[in-house]
Amino acid sequence: MGVTRVGLGVDAHRFAAGRPLMLGTVHVEHPEGLAGHSDGDVVAHALCDALLAASGGPDIGALFPSGDPEWVGASGARLLGVVMGRLRESGMRVVNAHAVVVCERPRLAPYRLAMEAALSALLDAPVSVHATTTDGMGFTGRGEGAACQAVALVELP
Repeated sequence: MGVTRVGLGVDAHRFAAGRPLMLGTVHVEHPEGLAGHSDGDVVAHALCDALLAASGGPDIGALFPSGDPEWVGASGARLLGVVMGRLRESGMRVVNAHAVVVCERPRLAPYRLAMEAALSALLDAPVSVHATTTDGMGFTGRGEGAACQAVALVELP
């Protein structure tokens, strides 16, 4: 293994009616989705930022500005695809990544393996996904939204 770098990414969005809930590029059954300029996928967004940080790139907001109409409704899979393209063009590869989703609802255990499989395929590396709650504290505890923290290890050429 060559030189490796680690990156951390964090994202949070509030719940909004009339949107599908996408987490880890997987559709999760829930009456509300996450608000955002794109699809609001906090898992994919946190992973994008972790990968960009590890690779020395800009943050997700600089790469996909919320005022740019090109990214309206963009899927987390599309954003991750762009980030992975940048890494590959630079000769980098993902060693592994991990994401922790923070929300009171919905329960994510039934979707965890599907998220891991989808994200691992996109990153061409093992990705693990865990979920936790805040036991009723804060905006996630009140059910107002969801957050995610992610870490990625990237090998440089």
